[in-house]
Amino acid sequence: MNPILLSFGPIQIHWYSFFIALGLLIGGYMVLKETKKHGILEDNMIDFFFVLLPISFVGARLYFVLFHLDYYLTYPIDIIKVWEGGLAIHGGIIAGGLYLLYFTRKNNYSPLFFCDTIVISLILGQAIGRWGNFMNGEAYGPVTTLSFLKSLHLPQFIIDGMKINGVYHQPTFLYESLWCLLGFIIMLCLKNLKSLKLGTLTSFYLIWYGIERLFVEQLRTDSLMLGPFKIAQIVSFVFILIGLSLIIYIRKNPKQYREEMYEK
Repeated sequence: MNPILLSFGPIQIHWYSFFIALGLLIGGYMVLKETKKHGILEDNMIDFFFVLLPISFVGARLYFVLFHLDYYLTYPIDIIKVWEGGLAIHGGIIAGGLYLLYFTRKNNYSPLFFCDTIVISLILGQAIGRWGNFMNGEAYGPVTTLSFLKSLHLPQFIIDGMKINGVYHQPTFLYESLWCLLGFIIMLCLKNLKSLKLGTLTSFYLIWYGIERLFVEQLRTDSLMLGPFKIAQIVSFVFILIGLSLIIYIRKNPKQYREEMYEK
């Protein structure tokens, strides 16, 4: 696949950047629309995003760089070449989550409400962003056969894109994209339940995405490693534990409903 979307002389726009930006724009619009319904000023949310996005972006990049430190110490200039790939979603989630906690505490907002609102947009952004990995020829699985890919009834362009270095690979980017899209649809349905308690969508996201990465990461051939362990699987397991713990917390606070946006 050609990773370049458009070229203007020496300036190039990569598909990877396009899909990341598309996910951010759609997700940001959804969050602004939802928070406005609950009386949060648009200016406050713009201030929030103005800081959240670069923090999440830097977190995603640093997370990736730290687990390729030998390479980047040798070629430090490559740290800024994010258009070539190398953004780890777990790093972005962790960095963004920490800032969210700071922002909600500072402004006396409910962190669970903010998390519930953002994870819906986040999982859609992840579904979109994985197509940037496809265009970069990354985030793929083990070697497979043409007949296997055809048995999945995939469009021909995906089959062609999964032929990397002369051999076919499993489209793990697609597995994750479809799983995230399904999760997004489920969360939209849950969001409309008046009896939905604060934190439910966040716990669902952590468990849903954590389970997916545990299994899909096992197939990927380009995982970040910590010794013999795949970092994404470790973090995903932690996500699942946090999600389950949040469910226990929600059960102990039965009067907190999502439709009742409140301040501490």
